Amino acid sequence: MLPLPAAPAPAAPPRRVVICGGGVVGACTAYFLSTHASSPTVPTLVEKSSPACAASGKAGGFLALDWCDSTPALSALARASFDLHHRLAASLDGASAYGFRPVHTLSIYLSSEPEPASPHPLLPSWVNPSAPATPPRELGTPDTTAQVHPGLFTKAVLAASGAEVVIGEVERVIVRNGHVAGVVVKGRGVVDADAVVLAFGPWSARFEMIKEVFDVSGLKAHSIVLRPRESAKITPHALFLSYHPEPSAKMLEPEVYPRPTGEVYICGMTKDEEVPDDPLMITGEPDSIAMLHKIAGKVSTHLKRDEGAEVVAEQACYLPCTNDGMPVIGEMPGVKGCYVATGHSCWGILNAPATGAALAELILDGKAKIIDLAPFSPARFLKKRSRRGI
Repeated sequence: MLPLPAAPAPAAPPRRVVICGGGVVGACTAYFLSTHASSPTVPTLVEKSSPACAASGKAGGFLALDWCDSTPALSALARASFDLHHRLAASLDGASAYGFRPVHTLSIYLSSEPEPASPHPLLPSWVNPSAPATPPRELGTPDTTAQVHPGLFTKAVLAASGAEVVIGEVERVIVRNGHVAGVVVKGRGVVDADAVVLAFGPWSARFEMIKEVFDVSGLKAHSIVLRPRESAKITPHALFLSYHPEPSAKMLEPEVYPRPTGEVYICGMTKDEEVPDDPLMITGEPDSIAMLHKIAGKVSTHLKRDEGAEVVAEQACYLPCTNDGMPVIGEMPGVKGCYVATGHSCWGILNAPATGAALAELILDGKAKIIDLAPFSPARFLKKRSRRGI
C-alpha cells in the first residue's frame, strides 16, 4: 500500500507588513500585529504628516458599549472594541497615559431662553441649573460609557507596538501577479511588503486603488477645547445636547466631554465637504467655532471665556463615511495581501481596537476570530457597482 502524500505545509504568515496611515486604526492594527499570540509581527507604518494629526487627534474620544446595536455586525464590532479598550487601559496604564475613564452620560435639551431653575438630581453641579429646558435623561453609566483622549491613545498604542514610523506620502501599492509586493513612498522609493494595510481615513477617497471599488466621503466636524479656571469642579459627565439656536433653525446636536486633564472638549457643527490634500490645511470655520463657544457658555459659566476659561484649541477634522454607513474592513478584491480599514464615521476611536485586532488575525492567521468581517468586506460594493453598470 502506497503511503499517503504528506499534507502541504501551511503558508507562512506575512512577515513584512506595511500600514499606510498613522491614525487610530493604523495604530491599533500595528499594536495587534506586534502582540499576536503565535506570530508577532512588528510592522512599518507610513504616515504623510504625523501620527494622530487629523480626526484621531481631534475627536471626542467617547466610548459606548451598546450605542452601535442598530445592526448585528456593528454591535459585535463595538462591543468587542469596548471590551478591548478596557483591556488596553489595564495593559498600557490608560488612566494616566491617555485619560481612560468610565463616565456618566446624559442627554440635555438646551433651553433657548434660560430662566431661573432648581438643579435636577441628575444634573452635574457644574452645569447651569437653567440650561436644560426639560429634565435631563441618563444615556449611559460608568458600566456602559467611557472616554479616552484620542490623540494620546493613538500615540500610546502606536508606541507600544514598536512599529517603525516612516513620514512620507504613499503614492501607490505595487502588485505583482495579483499579490501585493510593496508600496511606493514619495521621495523614498519602494518599501517592500508581503502585506499592506490601507488605513487612510477620509483620504481613502483620494487613493486610486480604493476609489475603483468604493466611495468614502468626508464629514467636517468642528470642536473647541477649553480649560476652565476651576477645572477640579468639572465631574466626569459626558453631555449630548439638543439645541435650537432660533425657533425656526435646524436642531444642533453638540457634545461635551470633560477630560481628566482638566480640559473640556465641545464638538458639533458638521458639514459635508471635500477633504483637502494636507491634514495641516484643515481649519475651523469662524461661524461654527463661535456657535460652539455660545453653546459652551449656555451649558456652564465655567466654560465661558469671560469667566476665565482658557481656549486650548479651535479646530476641525474630517470623519470618513461610506454610502451604506458601515465601515470597510477586509482584503481588497483581486489583490492578495492588500487590506483596507476605513469608513468608521464618528465611531473610529471606539471601534479601532477590534478593527485592528481583526485585521491582525486576518493577516497572520488567514481569518478573523474576534468578529466576523464578512459584513464589512470591501467586496460588498462590487455587486452594487455592477448593478449600476460601473
